[in-house]
Formats: sequence, structure tokens, C-alpha cells
Amino acid sequence: MKTVSSADPTPFQTVKLPIYMDNHATTPLDPRVLEEMLPYFVEKFGNAASHSHSFGWTAEQAVETARERIAKLIGANASEIVFTSGATESDNLAIKGIAETHRSKGTHIITSVTEHKAVLDSCSRLEKAGYRVTYLPVQKDGLIDLEALKSAFTHETILVTIMAANNEIGVLQPVAEIGKLCRDRGVFFHSDATQAVGKIPLDVREHNIDLLSISAHKMYGPKGIGALYVRRDQRPVALAAMIDGGGHEHGMRSGTLNVPGIVGLGKACAIAQQDMPEENVRILQLRERLRNALTNSLDNVTVNGCLKNRLAGNLNVSFAGVDGESLMLGVSEVAVSTGSACSSAGTDSSHVLKAIGLSDDLARSSIRFGLGRFTTEPEVDYVASRMAVAVQGFLEVSRL
Repeated sequence: MKTVSSADPTPFQTVKLPIYMDNHATTPLDPRVLEEMLPYFVEKFGNAASHSHSFGWTAEQAVETARERIAKLIGANASEIVFTSGATESDNLAIKGIAETHRSKGTHIITSVTEHKAVLDSCSRLEKAGYRVTYLPVQKDGLIDLEALKSAFTHETILVTIMAANNEIGVLQPVAEIGKLCRDRGVFFHSDATQAVGKIPLDVREHNIDLLSISAHKMYGPKGIGALYVRRDQRPVALAAMIDGGGHEHGMRSGTLNVPGIVGLGKACAIAQQDMPEENVRILQLRERLRNALTNSLDNVTVNGCLKNRLAGNLNVSFAGVDGESLMLGVSEVAVSTGSACSSAGTDSSHVLKAIGLSDDLARSSIRFGLGRFTTEPEVDYVASRMAVAVQGFLEVSRL
């Protein structure tokens, strides 16, 4: 790694490069999570489905401990946690599983235009199979209109799927209000909470959530492991399996369990349960420091999405007149993005930014900063300074 000091053009404390500010794409593994996972790769390598010896029992106990930790974080029961390979699989299982099981009751699904592609593509697949999907628009701040949701319900509606926190602009949807509207109408409510779990308080009972998707690598856990909360009390959710072969996870998701990954997800949830309030305060202060530095030094900065109802670590801004991809190349020592990592291979403007009213040019001028647990104040100061210099340089070239 290179080291930049105050001898460089901008005056800031020494920082190590490159700087990581793309925590919505993925987060680094917390060392405490890794420490708890390591024994399950070598010494405690048993299959959790092996019930005839101590190796299997040890693995099974680790899985159940993790299940309890995840459930505690979201206000669920341990028996309601189904392990998957990640939030994309969880979204597919929730949406397609409900659609298949409850087709006789109705074929109408409601979602929003700013959902993650795992939700939008699942809904698109169902439309080809004869289902009808209503895509709710969002307002300029990125929030759905609850009145529009009310009007969208029909006697055929079986599922509403609205994300808790947007992966591009960080906007927090009113999941409690959505949950109540669904509960009053007997409609299942699924929320892709990939960006929200571990970062904001969520209670599936209080918010009337029937299904909730979780991914470990968005909350300082390992990649390749996630979970789906499936309500089992009061109004149990019947869900068709997408993967068959052994009947694991209450028959909803067959396959040998990823014990080290599950242990890591459980530990990540336990850490979040303990540190979330204090961590959010610190990260919000850093985000505001970055936002103020950018807006004070540049005239062409616009923050995208609601600032009030927003993840503490999210800052999505447009630099009018500057191409976002070119800007990223110009500050290659800073890891940021122009949108969702899951659709970054595409060349189209962000569907989220276009949905909140941005033009193609302004959407393409946008950068997503994702601050996290390991972001430091000197890093924020460096990024703000470096971005300001780069933007001013691009604008000067444009003027010439």
C-alpha cells in the first residue's frame, strides 16, 4: 500500500491507500467474525445434518446458536430462520415461493421501481408465467407513496415486496406502515432488508413483516451466506421450495449447510446487536463531514434521495457536468461506485436515480459513497479533498 502524508498537495493526516468507501457493495470481514469462524473450517468440520456422532452434533449446535443470534437481532424466533446462499437467493425463494404456493388465491404482486434486481428480475420472471405485477413509482425523495400502495391492492393481491433500505441511495422505506397495510388486507409482506439488517433497528413482529431477506457480507460477515426469515407463528407462511434434495431447513432449502459461513453470519449479527446505536452515531458524523466538505468546496453537488430517512453510511451525490465513470478512474485510489454492484456490468443509467427524476446525464454523474465500521476521519478528509480537486479538474477541461 502507498502512504500519503501532508507532503502531498492536500493537507490531511497520513492515510493508507487505497481507501475503501464502497460498503454497500460489500463490507470487509470483521476480525471478530473471522476468529469465530476459523475452527469450523478445520477442527470442527462436521456436517450439521450428521446426527450420529459428535462432529455433527458440534456443527449442529453452532448452526442453532447462529440461528438464535440472527433471530434476536430482528425480533424473530430461531425456528423462523432459513439459511440460504445470500440475499439474492432469499429474495427468489420468498417471491417465487409465495407465488407458487398461493397461486390459487391470486396472481397479483406489488413492488416498487427502485427495488434490487433480485426482486425486479424475480417479478419479471413471474410475469412471464402469468402473474401480474404492479411497480409502484417513488417520489423525488425515493420514498413510495403509501396512498398509491393502498390503491394498488386488489382482491387478487398475494404479496407486497418492498425493500427496507435502498442499496443505491440509502433511503429507508416506511416498512412498519407497509406491514400494517398488508396485515389489514391479509396480504403477505416481504422486505429485502439486505442493506438494513445490522444498521437500523428492525422488528419483524412490530413491523408485521412476513418474510425478510438477509445477507452476511453487507454487515461485516462472510460472502456466500444469507438467511430468509419466514413467519411461523400467528399467521404461518407456506412457502414452496426452490431447491429440492434432502429437505433441509424445514424443507424450504435443501443442501448441506455452510457451517463456517453460518457461524460468521451469527457472530456478525451479535456484534451488530451490541454496537449498532453507537456505531450509527459515529458513521453519521463521518457522512455529514463528507457531505459538508463536498458541498462547501463544489457548486455542482446534489444529494440524491431523502437525507432524513436514510442509512447513516450512505451518501449518493451527483456532480453535474462530470461523468461518474471517468471521475472514478480519476480517483482510482478511492473505492466508490456509480451504483449497485449487482448491476455494475450494465451500461444503462441507474434505474433508481432515474426513478427519482434524474436525467440520464445527471444519473451518470453520480457517485455512491458507502461509509462503514472501519472508515476513519482522515480517510473522509482525504476523499473529500481528492474528489473536489478531481471534479474541478474535469469541469475546467470541459470549459476549455
